[in-house]
Amino acid sequence: MTQPAAYPARPSPAAIFLAVGGLYVAQSVIGGLTMLGLPAVLRTQGLPLDQIGLVYLTILPWALKFLWSPQVERYRLPAVGRNRSAVIILVGGALSATMLAVLGLLGTERLAPVLACLVFIALFTSTVDIACDGFAVETLAEEHHGWGNAAQVGGSYVGSAIGAGLFLVLVDRLGWALAVWIMATVVLSLGLPFLLGPGSRPTSATRSHTPSLKAALRRSDVRKGMVLAAIYVSAQKWGLAMLGPFLIDYGFDLASVGILNGIGSMLVGFGGALVGGLLVRLCGAATVLIGALVLQVAMLVAFAYVGASGDVARSLVMTLAVASSSGVMAIGFVALYAQFMGLADPRQAGVDFTLFQCMDSLVGMAGGLGAGWIAERFGYPTFFLCAAAVSTVAVPMLAILLRRQPNSVGAERALP
Repeated sequence: MTQPAAYPARPSPAAIFLAVGGLYVAQSVIGGLTMLGLPAVLRTQGLPLDQIGLVYLTILPWALKFLWSPQVERYRLPAVGRNRSAVIILVGGALSATMLAVLGLLGTERLAPVLACLVFIALFTSTVDIACDGFAVETLAEEHHGWGNAAQVGGSYVGSAIGAGLFLVLVDRLGWALAVWIMATVVLSLGLPFLLGPGSRPTSATRSHTPSLKAALRRSDVRKGMVLAAIYVSAQKWGLAMLGPFLIDYGFDLASVGILNGIGSMLVGFGGALVGGLLVRLCGAATVLIGALVLQVAMLVAFAYVGASGDVARSLVMTLAVASSSGVMAIGFVALYAQFMGLADPRQAGVDFTLFQCMDSLVGMAGGLGAGWIAERFGYPTFFLCAAAVSTVAVPMLAILLRRQPNSVGAERALP
């Protein structure tokens, strides 16, 4: 008899939240180290902004992981047999930690080998993410999707607090190598809740559906989700691509930026994820997404003013940085991921969710590369004003797109 899912008897929601939350934290430790921590370190060494922008090339595996997501899903969900999520997560986590250890040995003097190492790490973590997303969508009951979104987004901010906050403090105190090796140990330990919990008890099942890109792209919901991701990410992420170097140039040292990233992500970001889930429940996803973009426009204009004047109190600059990079972004991305989770097909959630995230990564990478070029040649005020213009244009585009999705997720996908 054909069973409808890989886990006929679902693990408890609390166990799933803890397990997948740990995995999302681990992925974001690496992401925070790469996207926020490393650019700040490189800027303290005097590297020009256009070269720092090359760090965004490490997003490439995240942008292209849709190419191998069907193979990962077919291996993870065989036609007959046990769910293999734990195998993918164990191997991917071990390889990521190993490459982090190598990164510690490399140092930051030569950018090319550092970027090559980070690309390999991104390849392993993006593959793990396919399995993690698929596991979350297929095992969480619909009424718990909101909490799943909060675990995903909140976990990413906790990971960023470690990878971009604690990491910079450790680099400042202990040096590059020890700091990176500590991060490798953290990444390994964060996979244990999954491997010792829900991931250790897969059940056998017979599955009639074969995951594929063709099946995903035939669905209008998937196509809408990809457009939604492109619009929203260009508006929310592009303006913050040079935030770390901007703070360094404004006079903050590495430890201060690390503390800012850590406190902002751990407290404001995680709190914003929970508030975002509640707001989606009360107001609907469309309202939350548009509201977050409007706030982002205001904050980017404020950053442009700070960059032009140069005499704004550092406490106000820090408050603005935390509010924009952690609070507003967390609220918006909970609503966005609630949309994604509702649009994904549980029979191949790893493929569908991957397509959404690949669009996210591709747009983010393009913006990061362009951000370094604009900031280096025209200065931070022009860069922030350009980003504010992009966000402003995105608001009506997003409103039109969401209005065309009357059955979009929204409140019913939010916190119960």
